[in-house]
Amino acid sequence: MWWLVIPAAVAALLLVIILRTLLFTPRKEAPVAASPVTFDRERTVTALQELVRCKTVSYRDASLEDDKEFVRLIELLPTLYPRVFATCTFTQLPDRALLFRWAGASADAPAVLMAHYDVVPVNEESWDKPPFAAVLEDGVLWGRGTLDTKVTFNGILSAAEHLIGEGFTPQQDIYFAFSGGEEINGAGAVHIVDYLQEQGIDPALVLDEGGAVVENVFPGVTVPCGMVGIAEKGLMDVEYTVRSGGGHASAPKPRTPVDTLARACVRLVQHPFKAHLTPPVAAMFDTLGRRSTFLYRMIFANLWLFMPVLDTICKKSGGELNALMRTTVAFTQMTGSAATNVIPPKASLVSNIRLNPADTVDSALETLRRTVGDATVEIRALHGTDPSRISRIDCDGYRRVAAAVAATWKGCVVSPYLMVQCSDSRHYGRISDKVYRFSAMDLTAEERATIHGNNERIRVETIHRAVEFYIRLMTAC
Repeated sequence: MWWLVIPAAVAALLLVIILRTLLFTPRKEAPVAASPVTFDRERTVTALQELVRCKTVSYRDASLEDDKEFVRLIELLPTLYPRVFATCTFTQLPDRALLFRWAGASADAPAVLMAHYDVVPVNEESWDKPPFAAVLEDGVLWGRGTLDTKVTFNGILSAAEHLIGEGFTPQQDIYFAFSGGEEINGAGAVHIVDYLQEQGIDPALVLDEGGAVVENVFPGVTVPCGMVGIAEKGLMDVEYTVRSGGGHASAPKPRTPVDTLARACVRLVQHPFKAHLTPPVAAMFDTLGRRSTFLYRMIFANLWLFMPVLDTICKKSGGELNALMRTTVAFTQMTGSAATNVIPPKASLVSNIRLNPADTVDSALETLRRTVGDATVEIRALHGTDPSRISRIDCDGYRRVAAAVAATWKGCVVSPYLMVQCSDSRHYGRISDKVYRFSAMDLTAEERATIHGNNERIRVETIHRAVEFYIRLMTAC
């Protein structure tokens, strides 16, 4: 009879897999009220144009910055948003940090809405329109910062300006927290968190840039997805150095510094970090996987069995899905000899590493050294930041954000996810476990590619939607 056991076990396993797949369907969600939102749409576009015209470019070398442009933007704000300045308490903190407090009926469960007003440098010759002229043409506004993140800076203040004009007072205090140095990991956001902590502020909701409403980002899901980051990966730049006595290239020794580094590079590429199903990614799979095709639903409903299959798919495809599952290593720089015929006395590689929430700076360095397995390769972190705290989704803060997304972009599926980039919001983990990352926009792949790139631009309707989103969110706070 033993020969019947294996077929029976296989049949039972298949039955379990199929049943779990059939039951893995979208959960019923309460309908979201989405009454129309009216406001001065033309004024919100004009305000964003004024912000874009300020060349608030941040550099790690502060001598390259034009401080007058940052001052110019700040001095414009009372003109662009007069009701906000008449109603809210405004505080300037070090490192170009700006903080507004809009007093609500209660201060027990305040919200913090974030953005940054500095932008990355531009190569003006590669732009089709001047990057700081704020050209408005055919329903599209061109300019550096239109997407990252002057649109949300403007969206927050324009929404508050409108609501104050309507006589609205929020149920809870709302803080508007803006950084002028996010693009260079500046300390502005740190000063704001320090200030809030000193004041005993315990936010019930913090919202910064992050995900957006996007399409075709999850296997088998065809509807738009509103991606709300509940954590972000850590960041580390690592240098790998090999030293030698140098010498003439005509008589090389068996292993030169470049040879050794090449072997180290290949080993790290061929032996990626271990995959981890962290809570943010598990929540995303549980939300979006239920809306995927039958084959993918089978995988995501039975990860206890198919995790190796998913891991293989991730490693072979690379890209965002792979980045969600593991710490990634991308080699970005290399240096060697100054002459073509000289063995370098020192050669080095640099990799940019994005740390999975299951890893830390220290644990990743240990993994790198173990994988390379060569003591002649010096491995050191140039700088590093551990992954952020993971935020809750079983709370009113997340539900308010999700409801505002669903009401503004009707038909989209709202899902938690792990943000693979870094933002100022990571500093807020010190004072809250309700920190979320969502850029109030619906973006195409082409539009996303212009962030930090050439020809950054935004549709006028996207500007309006951002204001709508913040109006809905503020009225729910």
